[in-house]
Amino acid sequence: MSDVELARHIADTAGRILVELQNSGLFEGKTLGKAGDRTANAFIIEALKTNRPDDAILSEEEQDNPERLKASRVWVVDPLDGTREYGEKRTDWAVHIALAIDGEPVIGAVALPGFPLTLCSGQPQVVPPAAKKLRMLVSRTRPAAEAVAVAKALDAELVPMGSAGAKAMAVLRGEADIYLHTGGQYEWDNCAPAAVAIAAGLHASRVDGSPLHYNNADTYLPDLLICRKEHATQVLGALRVAEPVKG
Repeated sequence: MSDVELARHIADTAGRILVELQNSGLFEGKTLGKAGDRTANAFIIEALKTNRPDDAILSEEEQDNPERLKASRVWVVDPLDGTREYGEKRTDWAVHIALAIDGEPVIGAVALPGFPLTLCSGQPQVVPPAAKKLRMLVSRTRPAAEAVAVAKALDAELVPMGSAGAKAMAVLRGEADIYLHTGGQYEWDNCAPAAVAIAAGLHASRVDGSPLHYNNADTYLPDLLICRKEHATQVLGALRVAEPVKG
């Protein structure tokens, strides 16, 4: 099985496990989210260690092993992206399985089990044309001031949504045009979405336009832009000059 096939298979299977757990009636709310995180992580780690025993792993739910910094191939995993949404039994949560090679997001699979749908770098999504009025994705609970300011500058409609994976895949699916995040993330939040977006021909970068790089000693990766390439310069320019909206 190739790396991308493995990533997709693991993401698909973890998603089905999470849906079964969600429908079991044994857990609710935050307890459901905690059970989902632990259960999906245990499966994913075991699957990766069995099928790629020589590769390193960086997972949100595992204690970090600094030995990964010596590795060329590192799986970057978020077993349940959007724990709150999952616990609330919404659809905007995801499973992220990515492989970074020498720091680059080469392979990625993002499962959206609530739909159900899995997008991966091995089968690039055909991105629909942009809407006449741009649509910008923001957090449904804490929209970043910078994103709100840029949306105002571009006269873009704000589209609130849950997990990072769900937001990034909404751009690929034509439900929105820009995903601009400045509110703080970690490598596992965006490595798989970035890999899938790049494979589909989208722009994916830091908000200063620099490339995304993974398997760093500090896993904090606070900002992200995913959009169509024709919008990237416009968004980055607006971000440089926009005054954040307060309140």
